[in-house]
Order: sequence, then C-alpha cells, then structure tokens
Amino acid sequence: MTQPLTAGPVHRPFRFGILRLGIRIIVRLLFRVRVEGADRLPDGPAMYCSNHLNWTDPLILLSVLPSSPKLAMFGPKEADMTKGGRNRLIVWAGFGIPYRPEKTDLLETTRRVQGVLADGWVIVIFGEGRIHRGERELLPLAEGTAFFALRGGVPIVPVAINGTSWLGFRRTIRIRVGEPIQPVGRASRESVGTLTRRTEDALLGLVADFPDPPRPGTLGRWLTEVFNDWPEGRRPSLGQGDAAGTDLASRASPAPSADAPLGEVATPPAG
Repeated sequence: MTQPLTAGPVHRPFRFGILRLGIRIIVRLLFRVRVEGADRLPDGPAMYCSNHLNWTDPLILLSVLPSSPKLAMFGPKEADMTKGGRNRLIVWAGFGIPYRPEKTDLLETTRRVQGVLADGWVIVIFGEGRIHRGERELLPLAEGTAFFALRGGVPIVPVAINGTSWLGFRRTIRIRVGEPIQPVGRASRESVGTLTRRTEDALLGLVADFPDPPRPGTLGRWLTEVFNDWPEGRRPSLGQGDAAGTDLASRASPAPSADAPLGEVATPPAG
C-alpha cells in the first residue's frame, strides 16, 4: 500500500525563521553573495524558477529570498519525508512540497500546488530537475512550472544562480532576478510549451555573462561535491555532460552540421 505523502507546506514562521537565520550565517561566512534585481520579486503568489548547479543552491536561495510572501520549495522527490535528516528538517520547518519520485501523484500534486498558490505562497522550483556543469548552460526545463503557473494564474519569476558550480571560500555567488513572466491563456499543451520556452530564454539571458570559476583547492572540491548527485555517474568535464552546448551563444550561433552542405548551418533544436 502506498504511504501518503507528508502534508506540506505548513506555515511555521518561528521554525522557518530559525532555520533561515542559521543558513544565512553560514552562507555569509563562506561566500560573498550578491543579489541583483530583488525589486522585481512580486508581493503576491508566484512560481520562482531557478537553474541548478549544486546541492547548495536551495540553501543559497533560502538565505537571500524574503520570507514574505510565505516561501515554499517544490521537492525533494521523496516517497517518505520522515526518513533522513534533511527530510525531517524540511518537515520540521514546514517549507517543502513533497511529491513522489515515480510521478504517480500528479493529480494530487496539482491540487496541492494550486491550494498553496491560492493561499498566497511563493513556490521555488528548480525547473531542470537535476544539477549540471556549466555556469552559462541550462538543461531543458520540465513543463510543470509553466503548467502550475497557468493553472494558478500566477507569474513565473526566473531566478538565476551563478558561482556554485565550484565552491570556494569567499568566492562570489550571484543571484539575479529576472522580469516576471505573466501566463497567458489556459493550461493547454501549446500555452505550456510557449511559457516554458519563454522561461528558458529568460534564464539563459540571466546567466549568459558569468564565467566558469576555476577549480578550487581540496576543501572547496570536497564542499562542492559532498552531496552532489551526478546523473552521469561523476562530475563531467567542462564542455561535457548533458547540458554541454546549451548556452545562449550556442543557441544563437549553432555549430555547422557535419551533414549540412558547405556554407549551411544546422537548424537549432526548438526550446
């Protein structure tokens, strides 16, 4: 029998405030964090869609995003949120929106998300669904962010994280907030696809100018990788991995195809 998911999020401002304070102190001690465009964050419910480079990204966002409106994070993908120290901490603080990793609860998750948005929460989601290597690259976004925004009638706010692909003491981490993207129409396949592509383009534009940081020392390498889960099995080299060649410059100027006649350029894939 399938176990019911842990209820969430639950508004627990005191517990959430304690957790955020501890995270903020640690983050500020270890890194230089710069936030750009914070005035673009809306006052009401929204979907904040971020890229994902490292296991620390949720902590970085928790340390800098305002606590009002109420803040929730989509995930992690766990069938049982009562197991594991991280999961129990998320449940204790009340900011997680759990869902099943096998995606057998889509209707339940949709209802849960709509209820959270209707109650005035902001939901943070890492739209790629996994980490990748390059600072200026972006894996294709899952369509869930756009679907939830259209169903809830709330904007998507692109939030780009840069500087976490390699972590180092007092290195700069930049959080750049883009212009809110307003949903248009019903949650049809066409409108979901269009909104997803607009969000991808916005995120790519926000990360396009950030250089890939140099490899840090032993401590920095350990901190970077200690909780990273690479789908490739291990950290890919720069320019390799599933996200390689997905930066904005590559989209604008695709490499010539080996099968294309001389002087012609292969058409880049959509989205």
